Amino acid sequence: MADAIPTPVLVAREAMATRFEFALHGANRAVLRAAAEEALDEVERIENQLSLFRPHTDVARINAGAGLGPVRVAPEVFGLIRRAMQLSNATEGAFDITAGAWMRAWGFHEADSEDASVPTAVLCGASLLELDSAALTVRFTQPGMRLDLGALGKGYALDRAADLLREAGVLSALLHGGTSSIVAIGQPPDSPVWKVALATGEAAELREESLSVSATWGRTREVGGIRRGHVMDPRSGEPVPGPRMAAVACPLAADSDALSTALLVLGSDGRDTILQAMPAARVWFSAIDTGEDA
Repeated sequence: MADAIPTPVLVAREAMATRFEFALHGANRAVLRAAAEEALDEVERIENQLSLFRPHTDVARINAGAGLGPVRVAPEVFGLIRRAMQLSNATEGAFDITAGAWMRAWGFHEADSEDASVPTAVLCGASLLELDSAALTVRFTQPGMRLDLGALGKGYALDRAADLLREAGVLSALLHGGTSSIVAIGQPPDSPVWKVALATGEAAELREESLSVSATWGRTREVGGIRRGHVMDPRSGEPVPGPRMAAVACPLAADSDALSTALLVLGSDGRDTILQAMPAARVWFSAIDTGEDA
């Protein structure tokens, strides 16, 4: 009889308005649990830098003051914003952290009024964001702008958590935030790869890799008598039409988060754009009820 596969150490915590769950395999369960709790603490630390709705965070301070002048931020936050701008340029604006202004205008920021209507225009675009690498400052060149790092924040938190687990000697783990952002460390005990089911019916096979899934369903609201999805096309300011799903696998979860969002915006024709931005990526796209499946 084959040896039974030991059950993994499972830990979970609510953060970033979702549930983070880690499954770790290894011989010393006490060490694994301690490492996992430290990694979850790291997720909370990242949230305390990136949240829109906690007034002390770097992102909240940027939104409050960067239209008036440069706002100095932590080196880590500056680096993430700079990476986001690179990804925005690489995806021709389909991913854009300044789309927070559109999210607020459509009423998708939970702190905003429930009486949102179809907006006319807001200021949006990475070209309107000014970074000073020497001073570590961020400035909006136009008032009324708003950063939202939600489209890559979960992935970045998972990347940092995975780094801590690897430093602690963890060789086999699967981490996810809200099931839509996933990081695979090593391989499971009974397989050479981690297998993650997609809505297309396919399975993504991961090993030392991340996977992010973006979709038009999930968080929606009725605006102007029409049910709208929460993913914005930052170029037009319109919610992405659906139903559709995009997924991207690549080394870092912050990158896969951003690129899956961009692919959802671009549609099936955006595969080449994503692969030019990240040649090592693998992509999946499905426009589920339209015959556009890929």
